[in-house]
Amino acid sequence: MSDKMRNLLVRTASGIVLFGVVLGAALMGYIGYGALMLVIMCIGLWEFYALARAKGAEPQGFLGLICSLAIFSSAFIFVYPWQDGLTMFDMRYPPIVFVAGVAVAALCVMLSFVFEVFRNRPNPMMNIAMTLMGVIYLALPIAVMLLIPSLLQGYDKYLQAWNPLYFLFYLFLVWGNDVFAYLAGISFGKHKLCERLSPKKSWEGFVGGIIGSVAMGAVAACVLEENYLLWMGLALVVALASVVGDLVESMFKRDAGVKDSGNILPGHGGILDRFDALIVSAPFALLYLYVAAMFI
Repeated sequence: MSDKMRNLLVRTASGIVLFGVVLGAALMGYIGYGALMLVIMCIGLWEFYALARAKGAEPQGFLGLICSLAIFSSAFIFVYPWQDGLTMFDMRYPPIVFVAGVAVAALCVMLSFVFEVFRNRPNPMMNIAMTLMGVIYLALPIAVMLLIPSLLQGYDKYLQAWNPLYFLFYLFLVWGNDVFAYLAGISFGKHKLCERLSPKKSWEGFVGGIIGSVAMGAVAACVLEENYLLWMGLALVVALASVVGDLVESMFKRDAGVKDSGNILPGHGGILDRFDALIVSAPFALLYLYVAAMFI
């Protein structure tokens, strides 16, 4: 068996296992979905700080993790369907926990400056910047991802029952863009999209990815019996943001001089390699959904 075929089999098997994990988490309900997002955030943060260290920075990894967990907890508490009777907490506690999480995150930001004074490490400005950049790049978009299923499903329906299809179809918009871009690229790709950062990406693949993602949006609207214009517009936004997300991560890796962000996913690399588009697309999708709600 050739190395190319062996790598393809490893990549395929790893992809199947990854999809099984994602599907299982989604079917477990909001708790499972939250756990999946938490794992992506924590491992992604570790990989990002590893890229920063490869560039000579010394980010405050533990403080960045605490700050990220505070932001994640605040978002998780904010979106959790407390009204569904599953919680043992009194309803007055969620707002308190939410505010406490925000306060802890703000404290961590300020502590990053204080700690750097006493660390006595070279490049203190870069160390602080990389610490906070990891939080911005991972924790904030992941917190937004916690909101998106409830916005897509409609909060009233979301409180009644978690529907995993809304998250899964959103993920398919991202992955659909990736798959169709790859197929169009290898079939018709001639004009480089951004050779400096990603030599294999082409404008033909870019167009193919958008078409594939929008088509997946139409499928999602049909299956979920939702507004076609809303979902196809969301697919367009997600596809464009996904390309940017992939290029951003390629920029980080090229700057750090590494091929992959990690090796936790055989054949795919690290968590950032697999979920970079999902991470970057989330804030754009959130803005689109809020704007679309006023017109659609």
